[in-house]
Amino acid sequence: MDTFSTKSLALQAQKKVLGKMASKAMVAVLVDDTSSGVLDELYRATKEFTRSRKEAQRVVKNLVKVAVKVAVLIRAGQLDGEELALLQRFQGRARSLAMTALSFHQVDFTFDRRVLAAGLLECRDLLHRAAGPHLTAKSHGRINHVFDHFADGDFLSALYSPAEPYRTHLSRICDGLERMLDEGGI
Repeated sequence: MDTFSTKSLALQAQKKVLGKMASKAMVAVLVDDTSSGVLDELYRATKEFTRSRKEAQRVVKNLVKVAVKVAVLIRAGQLDGEELALLQRFQGRARSLAMTALSFHQVDFTFDRRVLAAGLLECRDLLHRAAGPHLTAKSHGRINHVFDHFADGDFLSALYSPAEPYRTHLSRICDGLERMLDEGGI
């Protein structure tokens, strides 16, 4: 039996094209100002932490590529009931994690990097399971790259440190997260 499918081919082409277009200009088209601001601050914090502009760009670009590919899968109706349920769990966990991150920022001496790291790694695993067979090994590698970076205990400790410039980055990230939570963007 011939397994060729134009629908499958079109979906692959969409994912490929949108993945190639994950530039800052494309982010501006696909995400609102608040989300874009949060991504910009995550980029700046990552650049400061890694001391590498290239690595910071790679992390944010991979984040955008993964988000776009998952959005394409949802829009194309490629996820079955179980995968959609896993994606809803991912969204709920991401929302809870955003509230935890805000709480750690707002209440002094409550930050626990293990809590944030465990939550981020749980989100990573849920995303892998939800989009599993629909993404390439390279896309799964991107998911690992993004979540492993943001779940790194040293990065989280630096981000939540009272030292500049991290304090400013974290304040702006949390302001954006708070707006996104209020607007239902997370």
